[in-house]
Amino acid sequence: MHGDPGSDPRVQGLRAEITSTDHEIVRAVNRRLDLVRPLKEHKTAMGYDFVDKDREDALLAELERENGGPLSTDGLRKLHAELLALTKRELG
Repeated sequence: MHGDPGSDPRVQGLRAEITSTDHEIVRAVNRRLDLVRPLKEHKTAMGYDFVDKDREDALLAELERENGGPLSTDGLRKLHAELLALTKRELG
C-alpha cells in the first residue's frame, strides 16, 4: 500500500511516542550533567582526578546486568561510551 505515512494514525501515534521519549532522553541527559557538574567541581577542589575508570567500568557492568533489551550489549557499550564522552565535552 502506498500513500502518505504522515496521515496514517498508527504512524502518527508511534511518532508522537518517539518524540516524547526523545524529550525524556534530553531531560535525563541534562539532569545527568546537572549532577556531574558539582561532582566535578568537588573533585577538582579536593585534588581528585575527574575521571574514575574503575567507577565507569562498574557502572557499565551494572547497566549491562540490568539491560533487558532490545538494546544489544554492544549498543549499550557504545551508548555509554558516548554518554561519558559527551559529559566530558560538555563539562570541559
